[in-house]
Amino acid sequence: MSFIKFTTKSLLQNLNMRAKIIYLAAAALLFISAQTKAQEDGPAENWFNQDPQENTVNGVSTEKAYKYLKGRKSKTVIVAVIDSGIDVEHEDLKEVVWTNTAEIAGNGIDDDNNGYIDDVHGWNFIGGKDGKNVGPDTYEVTREYIRLKPKYENKKESKKADYQYWVKVRDAYLADAVKAQTQYSFYDSLQSSILRYNKLMTAYLDIDKLTVEAISGVESEDEVIKIASFFMANLLPKIGDMPMAEVVESLDGAVEHFGNQANFSYSLEYDTRKIVGDDPSNLKEVGYGNNDVIGKGTDHFHGTHVSGIIGAKRGNSIGIDGVADNVQIMALRAVPDGDERDKDVANAIRYAVDNGAQIVNMSFGKAFSPNKSYVDEAIKYAESKGVLLVHAAGNSGADTDVESNFPTKNLGKKKVASNWIEVGASSWGEGDKLAASFSNYGKVSVDLFAPGVQIYSTAPDNKYENAQGTSMASPVTAGVAALLLSYFPDLSAVDLKEILMKSVRTFDGLMVTKPGTKDEMVDFSELSVSGGIVNAYEAVKLADSRKISSK
Repeated sequence: MSFIKFTTKSLLQNLNMRAKIIYLAAAALLFISAQTKAQEDGPAENWFNQDPQENTVNGVSTEKAYKYLKGRKSKTVIVAVIDSGIDVEHEDLKEVVWTNTAEIAGNGIDDDNNGYIDDVHGWNFIGGKDGKNVGPDTYEVTREYIRLKPKYENKKESKKADYQYWVKVRDAYLADAVKAQTQYSFYDSLQSSILRYNKLMTAYLDIDKLTVEAISGVESEDEVIKIASFFMANLLPKIGDMPMAEVVESLDGAVEHFGNQANFSYSLEYDTRKIVGDDPSNLKEVGYGNNDVIGKGTDHFHGTHVSGIIGAKRGNSIGIDGVADNVQIMALRAVPDGDERDKDVANAIRYAVDNGAQIVNMSFGKAFSPNKSYVDEAIKYAESKGVLLVHAAGNSGADTDVESNFPTKNLGKKKVASNWIEVGASSWGEGDKLAASFSNYGKVSVDLFAPGVQIYSTAPDNKYENAQGTSMASPVTAGVAALLLSYFPDLSAVDLKEILMKSVRTFDGLMVTKPGTKDEMVDFSELSVSGGIVNAYEAVKLADSRKISSK
């Protein structure tokens, strides 16, 4: 980053060397133990599909719903997934991937005249015609900072809305950029220290693996050896038998995440639209991008994981069972490792609607939306065509009645999209930990909650992994909506939302730890409009009763 250099030395400048070493070793322990605990203490891999009564976890009763529906016919539902890319060749997804039968693969012709050439399984809005793809990208706050800085930086302070917006952008950018650089420097230094001191002390002691006993006997006047032995002596008792390579590897995610933030997300020079080759100012531009819906050469874990939750092939005895049993997943790549752009989001929604999607999952969000009106138009377009939009509430532990998380169901002038479901994340356990600690919430802005903690699903290259976030809760909800629509195909988007909202599982006065806090308690019912967790079994029963009563 060009505007600031921040190192671990400056981060810890008020600590003496011995305190710094203890601090680093303790940080490593906390980071590693948190990951290990999450892996060891979790529920069954398919908990989100399980039933609260039968399995004593707060799943959505998917299997119970299918028992209720046994013997009934279903209709295929197309669910569009706007995300980071999807491994459409995955063993547990390839049978449920949508195929555009009006398009002839690989002939370089727009056979169906929809403006997209060879869009066989969907479209990639963040790729170039030369086959290159956007991986990391800037955050919207960075792009807004770049756009507004020349205009407002040297202007007199003003109470006008446009100037105050600039102040909000400026302050958010500078604070977050410093934080990202600080964290990257810290974790990078921590990982480097572990590698360096472990290598140094194994060589010094001429042993293959350091032990507490071996390190405790070290006596040296060499200052470097003193530092190294003290560091490892603080670290080793805490990691037990965990191999040092595993310790180092456990920090890879933090180094990569904060490294991408520091080097790309908050960079003032990085411009990915050179890869895409579009005109960013032309919001209604059609046909930019490419047909590589996987996003080869980039991280497409997120979209692959989300897709598996919705519709991984059920009953094939491999991998996992998704929520919906008769879906086709339309792959729309528009979400980089950074913030998605309004242009791409709006055009992806329109593509989904125009090409037959009945439900759209959107597991992404951001704090600024400079072209919100164009996204709103796309939302209204989906509403007019009866397409349900399911959106993740975000992972900041924030009240989105107050804090912004775009895109949003609020369309201005007090209009709210009737086809929109905003989803918070819940956990499997009983009691005060029911609401995920990271989940955004809002008595007005968030509609319902769904499982979003330690969700096991598909990962690229025929793998399966756990992940958590409202990004996982949203596809659980989209999957339940698709299940409903497949067995009750006459339901409108408004009907689907109404049924899902009215059939949630509620928790009579249950006090939970308020997301984003350590010990503040709140009634779970106050965290969303419905006050409950989506439930497939109760939803199909309600849909069935409505169908019977309407005859």
